[in-house]
Amino acid sequence: MQAVFAWLSQYGFDYQRVVAENGDQLRDQLLALHGIGEETADVLLTFVFGIPTFVSDKYARTLFTHLGITGLTDYRSLAKRCRLSAYFDLARAQDFHGLIDEFGKQYLRSPGRFQDSFLAGDRLVLE
Repeated sequence: MQAVFAWLSQYGFDYQRVVAENGDQLRDQLLALHGIGEETADVLLTFVFGIPTFVSDKYARTLFTHLGITGLTDYRSLAKRCRLSAYFDLARAQDFHGLIDEFGKQYLRSPGRFQDSFLAGDRLVLE
């Protein structure tokens, strides 16, 4: 985290300035920092820098697998298949991530619990 704080200090910890000066390259800039991986970069984009981003964390991959999406072996395998539509403003993107995480805590931590959920039997189709 030291690298992140050193990097942010170059911008005076002004998150809007970070976004303005890095634009579409912000995610790549975050990934270049020591200790920042894809999930952390996407969380920072969504919750710190105000850029709606789908977070393909373990709960999301497990949920999507239960919903019939195959081949989700790592972060990128879902992230490149699932993008947020224009419907997802910042608040909705943050809520969506939070809902997936809360669902995961309740129904995905223990084997077999998914079958007790309101999503059991549902299937998802990614276009």
